[in-house]
Amino acid sequence: MIKYIQFVLSEYYYEILAERVGEIQAKVESHQVQVLLSKALKEVPGTEGGLKGDKQADDRGNASGGCVADRGISMKDTLIIADEPETIQSFLQQGWYVVVLYHEKNKDISIPKVRYGVEDVFMLEYRSYEEAYRRLAGLPWDILETDRLKVRESTVEDVNEFYRIYEEPSITFYMEDLYKEKEAEQAYMRAYIDQVYGFYGYGLWTVILKSTDEVIGRAGLSVREGYELPELGFVIDVFHQHQGYGYEVCSAILRYAREELEFGKIQAMVKEKNQKSRRLLTKLGFVFERDVIEVNRNYKLFVKNL
Repeated sequence: MIKYIQFVLSEYYYEILAERVGEIQAKVESHQVQVLLSKALKEVPGTEGGLKGDKQADDRGNASGGCVADRGISMKDTLIIADEPETIQSFLQQGWYVVVLYHEKNKDISIPKVRYGVEDVFMLEYRSYEEAYRRLAGLPWDILETDRLKVRESTVEDVNEFYRIYEEPSITFYMEDLYKEKEAEQAYMRAYIDQVYGFYGYGLWTVILKSTDEVIGRAGLSVREGYELPELGFVIDVFHQHQGYGYEVCSAILRYAREELEFGKIQAMVKEKNQKSRRLLTKLGFVFERDVIEVNRNYKLFVKNL
């Protein structure tokens, strides 16, 4: 997990942040994360623990002297935020997790390609730092929790559990099956994590029973080609059906769609004879809109205003 947020900055933005580093520390300290601040070096040290930090936030929210080396800083638990091209490139080459900080002094400068950038660090909450760190570290985002369930992004390791769930014939009677070869499904999941989670910030997620930490299904939001609205999808394994888990997780996802993703409408499509799913959609407040045909199959299209 993330332990340090290390700012490595030009003289210009170092002076700005040095006066307000305590504001950032106050937002992350409850998560046991330390904010560290240093000026950009001409050459970034090549060994872990070699990076020098000039200042850190003290208990009063001021910047005080400190040395990162003394704290045993490591690549695997540190998020670097930098604003100079040479510094960013050096960290990237060594494998650090790097976010670029854009501001008026570097907006016309060529910055090495990074996956994440920020402009106003004083507006960011802890979750923004954590999510950037987890994406760069290849760790799944935690999406939401209910009384009984946890929803997080899926991983390649989850594929084994998906095959267990999908081996029940009733699961695939109304929905698309997995690839026959597990290696193909794992490759698909790697691409999905990078291209769908990484681009949209949402997708089909893994549903876990909190009491046992068992994967019991999948649920989430997807984008169907040819349709404007995000689409709700869900599946609960046969051993955990008829216990209200489907309604519980879908209700939470709809709240998440409204409050976090700021969607106004959600659609759902079910095969005409899938009465269980149609009853659940009605219970969730979806309204039938029209019949559609996809890949020569008849579907019912439902829509819900959030």
